[in-house]
Amino acid sequence: MNSVEEKLWSYIDGTCTDAEKLHISQLIETNEVYRSMYQDMLAFNQEMQQIELEEPSMPFTYNVMEAIRQEEALKPLKASIDSRIIKGITAFFILTISVVLIYAMSSVNWSAGGHMALPINIKLPSFKSYLSGQAMQSFLFFDVILALYLLDGYFRKQRNAKNV
Repeated sequence: MNSVEEKLWSYIDGTCTDAEKLHISQLIETNEVYRSMYQDMLAFNQEMQQIELEEPSMPFTYNVMEAIRQEEALKPLKASIDSRIIKGITAFFILTISVVLIYAMSSVNWSAGGHMALPINIKLPSFKSYLSGQAMQSFLFFDVILALYLLDGYFRKQRNAKNV
């Protein structure tokens, strides 16, 4: 597109400055080439404004929107678990395993040579202190809440499956 056409289109669209409008309007009045191009462009612009835009049918629009929804539904959901939580859990287990290994290695009698004798009187730790009434109640309370949550999720899935 040459500069004459660009100037005329900006004049028709009203996107030029006031000084440019005045200059172009003078050119249209005095120059026959500008006047004929302006008349042609103005007629074309009016014809374009009178054309009605075609719209797709409602079923077509619905089918396209459903295809988009299904495509979005097939995409895997991103995990909403923060990576710091995973790293924290990993660090906890690594630390725990390391402490157990260090304790086990430190309790071994390395000066015994190739023969290791295990003590016959092995004492198991007493778990009675850990299984106090308050600890058991807390544990059972947590288990009941977890069971109710899982049961609710199961029933919601069944209800949604029947509704669909």
